Amino acid sequence: MRAKGKISPTPASLEKIDSAYWHRRRENLIRSGWLARHLDNDGRGRRMEIYPVDQAHVPEERRRPTISQRTITVRYIWGDLVDAWAKQDADLVDEIWDDVISDLDSDYNAYAYVASVGISA
Repeated sequence: MRAKGKISPTPASLEKIDSAYWHRRRENLIRSGWLARHLDNDGRGRRMEIYPVDQAHVPEERRRPTISQRTITVRYIWGDLVDAWAKQDADLVDEIWDDVISDLDSDYNAYAYVASVGISA
């Protein structure tokens, strides 16, 4: 018999607990509107770093010219983007992304598909 208070969850249970915690936290941040307000930053927006797709495994003749990491300030889309993300509406997220990268002018097509983005929140 184990001593009282000495029982700990299994690693699998800990993973489930952690996953449930982060899922609920994400829902609360979205539902409260805090995340959209934080990213909107009173209309000033947030800086976004755009990391291009890694072309290391693309045959040389099909590679794009070297695409650099870009940093832009994104404004006025955060409420819609957070809502689309919460609803898992990939089409709307794509539409919003097109609006974001349209500010890149001639580099627009180079950033239609990217490896990742970072947001200075």
